[in-house]
Amino acid sequence: MILREPLRFVPLYQERVWGGRALDAVFGRTLPPQRPIGESWEISDRPEAQSVARGGPLDGWSLRRILAEHGAAVMGPHWPRDRPFPLLVKWLDCRERLSLQVHPPADLAVELGGEPKTENWYIAHSALDAQLIVGLRRGVTRSRFERAIADGTVESCVHHFPVAAGDSILVHSGEVHAIDAGNLILEIQQNSDSTFRVFDWGRMGLDGRPRQLHIAESLRSIRWDEFEPAPVRAAPTSGVIANCPEFCIRRVVLGSGERLHIAAGEEPRLLSVVCGCVSLQLSGGTDQPAAGHPVACGENILLPFSGAFTFAADATTILLLTENFA
Repeated sequence: MILREPLRFVPLYQERVWGGRALDAVFGRTLPPQRPIGESWEISDRPEAQSVARGGPLDGWSLRRILAEHGAAVMGPHWPRDRPFPLLVKWLDCRERLSLQVHPPADLAVELGGEPKTENWYIAHSALDAQLIVGLRRGVTRSRFERAIADGTVESCVHHFPVAAGDSILVHSGEVHAIDAGNLILEIQQNSDSTFRVFDWGRMGLDGRPRQLHIAESLRSIRWDEFEPAPVRAAPTSGVIANCPEFCIRRVVLGSGERLHIAAGEEPRLLSVVCGCVSLQLSGGTDQPAAGHPVACGENILLPFSGAFTFAADATTILLLTENFA
């Protein structure tokens, strides 16, 4: 089978105590009413959260079924039928600060009952005073960090820095981190849902009770020799913003009238529209429409291995192209 259309999926909205309604305000989405929506799982192949295709020849199919029956067309000819999709793509609406947390590194994940999770954050919108917390402050030791947890001063041990729209940072498994209030973030990550909370700022959960902490697991997972990582700052040019063994993300800046061409038979890719919008031209045959298929700001689509695509911009547009994950 040759898939000549991108795969679009129905968002899976997740209620979170720190969430808000920015996905409605910024992208015009219809959210579940009167609930703090912290996450929109855009592309997910999890047992507990299956993305379902929206439109096209596979409308209504789960991502798991698509890969089981058409894995070669989507991911390439050598894709194992039973292998899950390797990434999880989310929008995060951080109306309030998230917990201070860490994801287990690969060499400890199974022992700790979890999965490794390296992730990239792209800041689509931020408040004027918004910050991120990633990594330890230089010189902080495990013993000092443990004392700080006990006496409630752990914030003094972690690395804060301001952010603005267009900034991004790669957060490796084992790096302690938190997202501050006022950030709308696109998170592209390994297919994992393992998070160890080390500190939650004294907050209550949606049920009015303190949320569970995982201090012992967190202390084992934190990389104690990694200090003060630097973000990739916004820029008006195209370039790589994240590169790790799990994936590579390129920022693609298109001016008015410019196009992005994706050839068939190279690799699967994810395309995320983070500023502006593009129109899609399907290039897989003479019977295909020439243009006019909009891909709006905030959309995340999967470009199958077997398809060829052209995206055109009418005004300045910023895309994220995720590659090297198959």
